Amino acid sequence: MSINSSLLAGVSGLKANSAALAALSDNIANVNTVGYKRSQADFQTIVTARAAQGSYNAGGVTTRTRQFVGQQGLLQQTTTSTDLGIQGNGFFVVTDKPEGVQPTDARSFTRAGNFQLDQLGYLKNAAGLYLQGWPIDKEGKVLSDPSDLTKLQTINVTAIGGTAEKTTRIGTKTNLNSNQAVSVAAALAKSDPTDPAAYDAAKATTSMAAYDPTATPPIGTKPDFEFQVPVSDSKGGRRSLTMSFLKSADPNVWHVEIRSVPKGDVEIGGGLNNGQIKVGKIGFTQDGKYDPAFLFPAGVGLFGDVNATTKAPPEPVIRLGASDAATPGATSKDVKWNTNLGIQSQDVRFDFGLAAGGLSQFSTKSFVETINTNGTPFGNLTSININDEGYVAAEFDNGVTRQIAQVAIATFGNTDAMKAVSGNAFQVSLDSGTYNLKAPGTGGAGFISPSTLESSTVDLSAEFTGLITTQRAYSASSKIITTADEMLEELLRIKR
Repeated sequence: MSINSSLLAGVSGLKANSAALAALSDNIANVNTVGYKRSQADFQTIVTARAAQGSYNAGGVTTRTRQFVGQQGLLQQTTTSTDLGIQGNGFFVVTDKPEGVQPTDARSFTRAGNFQLDQLGYLKNAAGLYLQGWPIDKEGKVLSDPSDLTKLQTINVTAIGGTAEKTTRIGTKTNLNSNQAVSVAAALAKSDPTDPAAYDAAKATTSMAAYDPTATPPIGTKPDFEFQVPVSDSKGGRRSLTMSFLKSADPNVWHVEIRSVPKGDVEIGGGLNNGQIKVGKIGFTQDGKYDPAFLFPAGVGLFGDVNATTKAPPEPVIRLGASDAATPGATSKDVKWNTNLGIQSQDVRFDFGLAAGGLSQFSTKSFVETINTNGTPFGNLTSININDEGYVAAEFDNGVTRQIAQVAIATFGNTDAMKAVSGNAFQVSLDSGTYNLKAPGTGGAGFISPSTLESSTVDLSAEFTGLITTQRAYSASSKIITTADEMLEELLRIKR
C-alpha cells in the first residue's frame, strides 16, 4: 500500500539523516584532531518495484558514509622537532606496542604525526601509536625493504645512549719562525753529537721531552717552540699530546718530538723516553711550506723515509697500540696506551700540509692559529632532528650527530577505501589495495615536513551549514510519518 510505503520512506529518511548527523558530529568534534580526515554521508535512493501500473511505492533513502582519507590538511609549524607532517601522499606506519612486534601483529597507518618520546625513548603519538622506520647500520646504510613490513622497527632515539669518537686526524695552522736562532744543543747535535750537551732525542738527559729547568743541574733541551693538541681516546677520554720543535743547524730543518702528557698515559719502548711517541725531523721548502718529501738519512724523518723508487712521502701517522697489546720491547720505538686505561688502538694522521694554512716556516714569530681534530669526548643526547627525507638523527653535546633510522612512508592505490580504526589511523582493506613502503620523497611518496603538524580537514562553516540542512531534512522526514499517520487514521474512520 502506498501509504505504508510512504511511512517507511519517512523512517528511512530519519535513519539516513541520523547517519548524516553522526558524520557531521564526528567532524565537528575532531576539528582540532591532528591529521583527522573529514567524513561525509552520501545519500542514495532506494527504488522498489511497482505492483501495478499507475501505482507507486516509495522506496526511501539510505546513506553510505565515506572518509576523505586522501585529502591533504594544512601543515602548521610547531616548535617540537619530533612533530612530523607529510607534504604529499603517504602515511606513517605505526604499531600498538613498541617492542616484541610479531609479523602477525596489525600495522596501522596514520597522518597524525604528533610524536613524542615515551619513557623508553620510543616515538609515540597522542593516540599511543608507535612510529616505525628502517634501522640504519653502523656503516650508515638503510636496511630497507619496500614490501616487507617486518623489516621495519619501532624507532628508539635513546638506544645508542652516549657516544664518543676517538681522534684519527689532526690539522693545524702553525708557523715556525725561520729566523729562530739555532741553539747550542742543536748546533752540537750536528758538529759534535757525542758532546754531553748536544741535543739527542733518544737520551733522557738531552731530549726535549725531558726538559726540566728546575732540576739540579737542569736536564733536557729547551724547545724553541711547542704546543699541545687535545686528543680523544676510544672511550671519549681526554688525552693530550705535546709537539716540541727545535730548529736544526741544517737550513729548513726542525727537530720534532711528539709526546704524551702526562707521560704515564703511554707505555713506550726502550728507544723512547719521557712519554715520547714519535721523534725525528721535518723539512720545509725554500718558500716556507711544509715538505713531506724532504730527504733525510734513513730513520731520521719524523714519519719515516721517502720511498726511494716512487719518491712518495711516508704516511704522516702515529700509531698507538691498544692497552691490552704486548709491552713494547727494550730497543723498539713502539708505543701503546697504558694497560690500566683499557682503550683501543689508535692511528692519528697529521695533516701538516693539507689543513688550511698547514705547518709553515716564515720569517715571523712562531705561533699557533688553529688546531683542528676530528675526535670527540663522551657526549650525552641533547636533541633529536628529523629531516625531509625522514632520517632520524640524534645530536650529542660533544657535537656528534648519529643517524638512527629512516621513517618509512606507506602509499596505497585507493586511499579513500582504507578502513578507519581508533586512534585516527587506518588499516588495509580489500578496496584500498596493498601498501607500498617508500623512502620519503621517492616513488610518489611525500616528503617529511619536520616540526609541523597536519591540521584536520574539517571546515566548520561547511559542517554547521550541513547541520542546518540535516536538521531540516530530519524534520521533513518526520513530517512524512505524521502525515502518513493522519491518512491512515482517516482511512480507519471510514468504517465508523
